[in-house]
Amino acid sequence: MRKLIGLDVDGTLIRIDETISPAVRAQVERVQAAGHEVTLATGRSWETAQGILEHFGLTPEYVVCSNGALIMQRDAAEPTGYRREWVETFDPTEVLQTIRPHLPRGSFMVEDATGFRRYTEGMTDWELSNAEQVDFDQLAGFPASRVVVVAPELDTDEFLDVVRGMGLNKVSYSIGWTAWLDIAPMGVNKGTALARVREELGIPGPDVLVAGDGRNDLEMFEWAVSIGGRAVAMGQAPDEVKAAASEVTGTVDEDGLATVLAAL
Repeated sequence: MRKLIGLDVDGTLIRIDETISPAVRAQVERVQAAGHEVTLATGRSWETAQGILEHFGLTPEYVVCSNGALIMQRDAAEPTGYRREWVETFDPTEVLQTIRPHLPRGSFMVEDATGFRRYTEGMTDWELSNAEQVDFDQLAGFPASRVVVVAPELDTDEFLDVVRGMGLNKVSYSIGWTAWLDIAPMGVNKGTALARVREELGIPGPDVLVAGDGRNDLEMFEWAVSIGGRAVAMGQAPDEVKAAASEVTGTVDEDGLATVLAAL
């Protein structure tokens, strides 16, 4: 009866202002103590995801980061307790050259297979401790696990229109709540990474539960539903995300995740 519970972080596990609900924390601790495999399926890098694990006392065997491009595995020999077990990369040159003319005022960040980040001016709201600022032309030329683009001068609808007109090929991408674009290797997303995790753990499809609130959760929802699992959309999720889910709970401010976990 052990379940695989894959949780998005921002807007699902924690509030948008990064505070943590006591009710959500209590339910996460309870279901983990009951023997379920509770893990993260996040767009965050490992460097910011590991702090979330610590806040909730989570110790899963695997953690899905960077929208599926990185899977960490528990390893007591590592300083953080985890090692980079699977990393998917691609050559970012073509996608950077495609995006730049459409978003000339955008800011860019490229994360490599080791987690090191190179970024251009304007990436002020991102975790940049293991990073260096470079010119745009210095972003390409090495394998990337992730490319992030932000355009704060655009609202979400304007940004959506621009991105859909780019004709991005050979990559997977998702669009955030605000004007930011997250790009991963082709065919890589939270769903593909969790599929690998489920196979490694040997957990049946109907015993999978995933929860999220963003467009980068769409493929994860579709995967969970396809194997007979549960896909839970948070109440504040966009309509297209809710439509891909098998059920909808309350918003993050209403402790929607706690409601779902309490029923397990």
